[in-house]
Amino acid sequence: MRRLAVVTSGGDAPGMNAAVRAITRVGAEADIEVYGVRDGYKGLIEGDMIHLTERGVSGILQLGGTILGTVRSEEFKTAEAQHRAIENLKKNFIDGLVVIGGDGSQKGAFALFKHGFPVVGVASTIDNDLYGSDITIGVDTALNTIVESIDKIRTTAESHERAFLIEVMGRKYGYLALMAGLAGGAELVVTPEFEVDPATVADELLSAYERGKRYAMVVVTDGAKNNAETIAKYFKEHGEKVGYELRVTILGHVQRGGAPSAFDRILASRLGAAAVQLFKDGGSGMLTGWINGKVAYTPLEEVVTNKKALDINLWRLAEILSR
Repeated sequence: MRRLAVVTSGGDAPGMNAAVRAITRVGAEADIEVYGVRDGYKGLIEGDMIHLTERGVSGILQLGGTILGTVRSEEFKTAEAQHRAIENLKKNFIDGLVVIGGDGSQKGAFALFKHGFPVVGVASTIDNDLYGSDITIGVDTALNTIVESIDKIRTTAESHERAFLIEVMGRKYGYLALMAGLAGGAELVVTPEFEVDPATVADELLSAYERGKRYAMVVVTDGAKNNAETIAKYFKEHGEKVGYELRVTILGHVQRGGAPSAFDRILASRLGAAAVQLFKDGGSGMLTGWINGKVAYTPLEEVVTNKKALDINLWRLAEILSR
């Protein structure tokens, strides 16, 4: 193993840069040259790569986002584009590729591996929906951003005796909403796994009002069938009375931004280093993740064919603690 390439793909996540830094410096320690692919799989198709050096990655540990850029590429889903990417890697004498990203990114990594090119994935997505890692790069930072936002919204909610429907990211996996609901003291959490119909949401808000609570908050996953806007629209159309004045807050992409937390910097550094170590040991076709408090490797085939399950016990706990 003389040369590695690293690509950041899919949605950006705080800590990606820390992983790039670790891969570059651990690689240099092992006399492995590291090249960065710019703009995700699009850059891989176009052969857009830059040489990364130990000094060149100085000062990126604390930066959010990704210095390499990440652009979603529908073209990469085709076998023709995948073969072109491999040709570009071989033209640059690259012996292996590290893919830092989430579910869609690791599907791309597995496709390249099936074509015979050595690939190792690094688990990174704020949604935490990737099989093969208990927690992924970016989750801790995003969750802390959400909880900080909920705490600030609570100030206004209590002052004005309002109820807030707060929508967070997660797509079809409700981890962020569930954990934010637990940490933020929400009255109710709505996720794709544990859908709550608008009428029930209204009942819960009215019940909180009648119990004398000055404010109430419902945290909702954006990918839920009954997301925040859908629930608010139902209330308006059906004249639901919840006692409180109602507001909707969609946190949006602020959840992706900002400097990575200490946890994410350390997690990213360990997973990046472990990816290089796997290549050094002659392995590939695996995802580098974090399971039961330590680095673990999961075959990419398992990663792309399995779904992560949300813990129903945590949802029940959130329900009990909201009373």
